[in-house]
Amino acid sequence: MDLVLATRNPHKTREFRELLWEDFNLIGLTKRPEIQLPDETGSTFAENAILKAVSVSKDRQLQDQHVFAIADDSGLEVDALEGAPGIYSARYAGENATDKENIDKLLSKLRARNVTDDKPSSRFRCVIALAKEGKLLGTFEGAIAGIIVDPPRGSSGFGYDPVFQPNGFKQTFAEMAPELKNKISHRAKAITALQETLRDFEN
Repeated sequence: MDLVLATRNPHKTREFRELLWEDFNLIGLTKRPEIQLPDETGSTFAENAILKAVSVSKDRQLQDQHVFAIADDSGLEVDALEGAPGIYSARYAGENATDKENIDKLLSKLRARNVTDDKPSSRFRCVIALAKEGKLLGTFEGAIAGIIVDPPRGSSGFGYDPVFQPNGFKQTFAEMAPELKNKISHRAKAITALQETLRDFEN
């Protein structure tokens, strides 16, 4: 089954490929430059994921080929910052901000509130939307709780992985082997739910 992933983020595309079954052919938008992604104007992860999946699924060639489109919106929610950065995680330090710039802003906000020593509670949340021919077929959510560590640790992963230590583990996401992260992550949980629905469409 062919699936088009509504992102041009190479890290996210790689992670999706690692998490999906081998019998799914995942197509990233780097190979489809003519398909435009909509602005993420939603107020929740679900709204943004739906916007992207439905919009991409309307592409005429994808409709002719009866291809499913999937999109995710995900981010980090920190309780001490009233849930920020949340849906603004990728652009917390501004449009086109680097991972380091986003992390630096997050830690500076926490340091200003003198909460870094308390290991502030947080969670990664992911919502995946599934669409076909302009119609939403479902949404699938996953989350994992953890704490924010300062200073950052590890060099694997991407985004806020170096400062997120999931509950029950001594490693940050960026210190974990990809195989372990892909078993417990928010995205892994959402994809597991997605796979169950895709299995129904295969049958």
